[in-house]
Amino acid sequence: MSNRFDEIGYGQAGIGFGERPAILVVDFQVGFTRPDYPAGISPYIHKAVDNTATLLKEARALGIPVAVCNVAWGSKKDMSYWKVPMLYEGMFYGDPSTELEPKIHDKDYDFAFTKGAPSMFFDTPLITFLTKQNVDTVFVTGCTTSGCVRATTNDSFSYGFRTMIPEECVGDMEMDAHEANLRDVSRRYADVVTLAETLDYFSKLQRKAA
Repeated sequence: MSNRFDEIGYGQAGIGFGERPAILVVDFQVGFTRPDYPAGISPYIHKAVDNTATLLKEARALGIPVAVCNVAWGSKKDMSYWKVPMLYEGMFYGDPSTELEPKIHDKDYDFAFTKGAPSMFFDTPLITFLTKQNVDTVFVTGCTTSGCVRATTNDSFSYGFRTMIPEECVGDMEMDAHEANLRDVSRRYADVVTLAETLDYFSKLQRKAA
């Protein structure tokens, strides 16, 4: 079976790690991470939460910047035309489902904010935060791979960051959507890496700074 993407060279030019990384955590809030909520039923997202917690523990120990976000709105009036009915119930400011997942959030360390669109960059203070930290490499984690993670990845690329996705640290409702979107962004915008490769990169940064 032919693959025209491979034939003309999509994905053949790797990006590679830079010198100043940051971790972005997209929408790991309890409404998406806990099975007692309608959108929190995916075991793939649950596993991604645990893997991201491992990644963040190491990142914080090394002083690597961490930005986390949830998604919420003031009312239906300030929402876009979402095609997901459940988002119109219980996803407003102050609702329990919008609380950040405790496994991944350190309120004394992380830069946390609320977004209202798919991308973590859209109409948020994220660019200012990353610029102040002189970040050149962004690791995108969170959920969902085919939704807000992908939108954040696209914008990270557009803003000129080296964009990495640790594949075990992002999750979706189904594996086919997860795999298809990782495959697609890896052809164009990001390096899809493993958690082990990311932790090894962090270790090398530590040795370099010593």
